Amino acid sequence: MTMRSAIVGFFQRDRVNFVLTNRLPRRQLTRFIGWFSKVEQPLVRDLSIAVWRFFAGFDLAEAKKTKFASMHDCFTRQLKDGARPVDPDPAVVTSPCDAIVGKCGRIEGDVLIQAKGHDYTLQDLLCDPQLAQRFRGGRFVTLRLSSGMYHRFHAPYDGHVSKVTYIAGDVWNVNPSTLRRVPKLYCRNERALVPITLASTGDSLLLVPVAAILVASIRLHFLDVLLHLKHPGPNDMRCAATLRKGEEMGWFEHGSTIIVIAPGHFMQCANVIEGALIRAGEPLLRLPLRTAD
Repeated sequence: MTMRSAIVGFFQRDRVNFVLTNRLPRRQLTRFIGWFSKVEQPLVRDLSIAVWRFFAGFDLAEAKKTKFASMHDCFTRQLKDGARPVDPDPAVVTSPCDAIVGKCGRIEGDVLIQAKGHDYTLQDLLCDPQLAQRFRGGRFVTLRLSSGMYHRFHAPYDGHVSKVTYIAGDVWNVNPSTLRRVPKLYCRNERALVPITLASTGDSLLLVPVAAILVASIRLHFLDVLLHLKHPGPNDMRCAATLRKGEEMGWFEHGSTIIVIAPGHFMQCANVIEGALIRAGEPLLRLPLRTAD
């Protein structure tokens, strides 16, 4: 195969991927999959898991159980105890999930990078001028969960959550093909804003779980509501959650993205490189600990 034919083949596959996952009725398909994935009929369960496994290539060796009631039960599987060790360093903020690292780095003013040629702003993403102002000039890391990954996410540090904001939106795919084509994609999709006040320093850290096609449902253990397409937004939901580093916070129904946003004095860890695979509990950001006078 020549270099030219390889390049042409890549762009043809890329275009087909985009069309198949975005030019369908996204909301209707997402609602259908949300229902279908919970069907507990053994034949439906086994066939759907087999098809998903064929395309996603996931491994259940780390799963706490290997027999599942439904495809949804498999999607949201827990792992064996100790499968994701949490970095104990008090200066380290850990990854909340298994993911592929996407765009990351310094927030230039209030501008973040989605993909080459596509930027978005904190205000577009957060829909909250005060919150956007708080993180101007900060740092961000985009964490993309593929469909075969472990879909639960965890507290990146000891802290407290007093409010979650749900923002209704679309359900575009969040794969690289779509990120290259759809401007401000993260700002179009439904998402939640989860500010965490860190226990050791009082700094604010913001997790933004972004839903996508087939994934329009986010569960947080400390809220009594499942955040999904039928839930109105924007909507502030008060809570009083005290989190321990590594503690499970919730899950996506399938796979999507978490954008982690931190103040500017936080530093990106050396292992956080675009395209790298990172696991929950591994170093993500480093914060300067304040010493007593």
